[in-house]
Amino acid sequence: SVSFETPCCFGAHNVVMTFMKYIEKDLDEVLQTHTVFMNVSKGQVAKKEDLAKSFGTDDLTEICKQILAKGELQVSDKERQTQLEQMFRDIATIVAEKCVNPETKRPYTVNLIERAMKDIHYSVKANKSTKQQALDVIRQLKESMQIQRAHMRLRFTLPAKEGKRLKDKLKPLLKVVESEDFDDQLEMVRALETKGKFVKREKYNVLRKMKLKLTIK
Repeated sequence: SVSFETPCCFGAHNVVMTFMKYIEKDLDEVLQTHTVFMNVSKGQVAKKEDLAKSFGTDDLTEICKQILAKGELQVSDKERQTQLEQMFRDIATIVAEKCVNPETKRPYTVNLIERAMKDIHYSVKANKSTKQQALDVIRQLKESMQIQRAHMRLRFTLPAKEGKRLKDKLKPLLKVVESEDFDDQLEMVRALETKGKFVKREKYNVLRKMKLKLTIK
């Protein structure tokens, strides 16, 4: 079998990945050149007849697109290490944004989360999204430190004439009642989980059907 290569710009790993997912369309943002090689490191340029036989065309731009879409991305050790370090930082940032200390209710800094990840010897998976890995990290950190998902504060405004009925429906959906105000309208403030979990549990859809006025803080 014959293999073909085309050189990508240094540090263009994420751009190549978005191109492969049909998000990035500008080839010049991805490639150093539109030339196709048999071996890039040795400078061996592919012959036109070999390209035509393998790709059904000798249009270099079209061939480069096919290589990017169907080929395997080769990353240097230095570039791979840079990518993993950035992913490590991104995971720590997501964890810091989503979590708090359950005793103080205050968020942790990104640097502290990074140190905690190193303490548990967390290894980044290059083929897994940072969001998925952040959830894994949260589960693992709970075994060694005080950490929990931050709650979302919601304020509900209900018509007074339907206040009691709607309040009884709301209570099973919520964690903590922080305060209740009665006037011509009934206002309630709640502490909840993050919005992602809120939507996942279909609570948000239930509230939409109840047609309440909802403010998220």
